[in-house]
Amino acid sequence: MAGVLSTRLRAASQVGALSHATLQAGDLTAVVGDNSAEGEHRAGYNGVWSLRHAAGTRSVFVPAVAGLNLEHIVTGEHLDGDSKLFFEPRNAPMNFKQLSDSEAELHQPPTPTFHVESWTRFRLVAPHYLDMSFRCVAHRPVFSRGYLALFWASYINAPADKSMYFLGGLDKQKSLWTQFCTQWHNDQSTVRHRDDAFEMTFAPDSRDTLFKSLSRFRFDEPFFYGNFDDLVWLVMFDRAAGIRFTHSPSGGGVNAALQTTNPAWDFQFLVPKPEVMKEYSFRVRTVLRPRCSREQMLAEYQKWKAGR
Repeated sequence: MAGVLSTRLRAASQVGALSHATLQAGDLTAVVGDNSAEGEHRAGYNGVWSLRHAAGTRSVFVPAVAGLNLEHIVTGEHLDGDSKLFFEPRNAPMNFKQLSDSEAELHQPPTPTFHVESWTRFRLVAPHYLDMSFRCVAHRPVFSRGYLALFWASYINAPADKSMYFLGGLDKQKSLWTQFCTQWHNDQSTVRHRDDAFEMTFAPDSRDTLFKSLSRFRFDEPFFYGNFDDLVWLVMFDRAAGIRFTHSPSGGGVNAALQTTNPAWDFQFLVPKPEVMKEYSFRVRTVLRPRCSREQMLAEYQKWKAGR
């Protein structure tokens, strides 16, 4: 298998750098790629272009865009004006490398404005896991408001249920299974951990954003899930500190054929008081499998947590 992959990579190098590849393991098939356009996939969307389960009939993610898409670098400044700046990771150069038939990496050199370099590795693991590991380094001290945040968007392909679910609730409320589905884009969009007391500040009178608008809900365990056709997509994090969940009912636009919107099930990684040239990292495991009980989803999280 390694010889086949090496031949494929050598052939690709003769016609130009790879921009994406199809990965497979167990029940999952994924297309991972950079910000390039290819067929119906539009330029400016990196990460997982497509994610399918053998028991499903379509990709979880909107075909023209992506999931686990590194979308924003946030310091509280430069929120208005040029959209290429607001969506800098989607527009800055990015390099793709296939590592095996089930693993690939995206490398983004220091970006033009925020000067953040990052490496994102995706790996499929049988029977139904997609692992993402992220690390970044800030090359210049551009954090006038004392924080660095990175934002990932997953544009979900017109599910009947647009909600995210997690264990949490309102302040001082005991932990409950909580359904989270915002009514409008940029309205009470972001859920923080129960112990998250960090207040992000922003330039005065800057645009409304998903990451600026906070929900009254808090999460207790660092995972959420959503229902997609007869499948469930579970997203688990290796920590609670610095992680925030974000929802939009329409962030992925409109599916005209199904006469509905494509919600966004997003998340953020927040670093208070970042230091130049210090590496910051976290890991995510997503599970795409046929629908199951909440007890089974909790067991998936506990098994992964115990094995780290």
